[in-house]
Amino acid sequence: MIRSHVLICGGTGCTSSGSAAVHEKFEQELKANGLENEIKLVQTGCFGLCALGPVVIVYPEGTFYSRVTADDIPEIVSEHLLKGRPVQRLVYDETDGAKTDDQPVALSDTSFYKKQKRVALRNCGVIDPENIEEYIGTGGYQGLGKVLTEMTPEEVIDTILASGLRGRGGAGFPTGQKWKLARTLVQDGGQKYVCCNADEGDPGAFMDRSILEGDPHALIEAMAIAGYAIGADQGYVYVRAEYPIAVQRLQVAIDQAREYGLLGDDIFGTGFKFNLDLRLGAGAFVCGEETALMTSIEGKRGEPRPRPPFPAVKGLYGRPTVLNNVETYANIPQIIVNGADWFASMGTEKSKGTKVFALGGKIHNTGLVEVPMGTTLREIIEEIGGGIPGGKKFKAAQTGGPSGGCIPAHLIDTPIDYDNLLAIGSMMGSGGLIVMDEDNCMVDIAKFFLEFTVDESCGKCTPCRVGTKRLYEILDRITKGQGKLEDIDKLEELCHYIKSSALCGLGQTAPNPVLSTLMYFKDEYIEHIVDKKCRAGVCKELLSFKIIEDKCKGCTKCARNCPVGAIEGAVKQPHIINQDKCIKCGACIDNCAFKAIIKE
Repeated sequence: MIRSHVLICGGTGCTSSGSAAVHEKFEQELKANGLENEIKLVQTGCFGLCALGPVVIVYPEGTFYSRVTADDIPEIVSEHLLKGRPVQRLVYDETDGAKTDDQPVALSDTSFYKKQKRVALRNCGVIDPENIEEYIGTGGYQGLGKVLTEMTPEEVIDTILASGLRGRGGAGFPTGQKWKLARTLVQDGGQKYVCCNADEGDPGAFMDRSILEGDPHALIEAMAIAGYAIGADQGYVYVRAEYPIAVQRLQVAIDQAREYGLLGDDIFGTGFKFNLDLRLGAGAFVCGEETALMTSIEGKRGEPRPRPPFPAVKGLYGRPTVLNNVETYANIPQIIVNGADWFASMGTEKSKGTKVFALGGKIHNTGLVEVPMGTTLREIIEEIGGGIPGGKKFKAAQTGGPSGGCIPAHLIDTPIDYDNLLAIGSMMGSGGLIVMDEDNCMVDIAKFFLEFTVDESCGKCTPCRVGTKRLYEILDRITKGQGKLEDIDKLEELCHYIKSSALCGLGQTAPNPVLSTLMYFKDEYIEHIVDKKCRAGVCKELLSFKIIEDKCKGCTKCARNCPVGAIEGAVKQPHIINQDKCIKCGACIDNCAFKAIIKE
């Protein structure tokens, strides 16, 4: 008889931290102690607190262990699972039972989870993603059963429209409207398709990956519902090959769904037919654009094409096609089961429901969060994210990846939804949220995203192929102290030309990081150009290292560790740095025990 369940995070984040070794050691220790029939190990998806991985939770107590290693497992088994005494040194601080009469605080009551509302992530970290029965046990496939036996396709589409669900992959187009177009505009009785964009290419974004790894059946169920709604019998999930765990679990889930009769012919005995297949991408960022993605599925070079016609009219293989991303689909079964009003009750007037963010950068609680639309940036960063490490000041947050913009500190109380972000020069995008502090240079940030876009441009249209390259070159000159004041006007002018004339969304939004940093941090651009100074100390060509004479003890450690011999001075005498030789590597600062070296 099972008396305890041990949940081990098997997402990519924890796997890279060694959770596979933790799982293997648990199996060995349970067997060695004769507990293999009493304790059940469950490999789950992402819990969200990626910075604390590998994560282990023991139920029914709910004890939350963080940063567990294989070496810790014998102690957990002998002390906790055999003797009932949690290993306090491994217990996550906010759930430490010693602070509450030895009763562990529920995860839902911690600052990280308290303001979250999990809809798309509801099963991540809860079920075994490779066990279809666990998904069914949490209400899985009830939505599909309901639409096939109780609802017409039009009623399904009306429900999605009434819910207010908007696409979670970028621009936020109403999902129900897209489905309605695909169903009603083309009625020739021919082939239609349902596609999923799981080609998550934004730097720092891992929302879709985590859903695929933790709850793949939610995507399968939702795509089947979409197929019924628009009259399609074939679906494709386009997922990047760099997501091996997601690909493997999704294929397992598809095979299980077929075995259970939830994919294939005559689903639920209704005569409805739907099949689903995977297509692997090779990591091209442009294939996140819907027309480029479909072109890639067709086996051609992934390049966008002009719109109209839109995919709902002429998409994959020239046929009507609905394309949504993973997070969008993950909401569908819950909307069907709980109703449109339930979903619409969350969020803001024009942005309903919740949004998943991959929280990264200069933040304590790096990880995955899902909050109602309208939650402020301050709540996400300071309460859920735990604030900025090292006592540093919050400077900006980048939302929307290379297509988004930087939100400055004075707008930290902005409620996050589609329209508010657009109004302040950013965008929702797929949901990456990168936090920056005072040590980040905003000119360098803009340059970083432009370098990414230049590398990822497919080259089909001149505004993107040439325009982004010119933007990058100007930014590069500015960060090297070679900029001119007229470069600022050139940047703004070029940005507007690219936005208005690029072929696809990648090129049209590429200037956003530049425009938003110019809007809120123009003084840093001017400082780089006029004063030849980078206040954050990031742009190497604008840096100089200086030894403070009064603090230098003449220990020679900095000189001994300088790779180019740029530091001179006698023992027990103040040293100096030869600026002509200095390569600004920072080795001197790292090796000075007296904090006698500063960078200016």
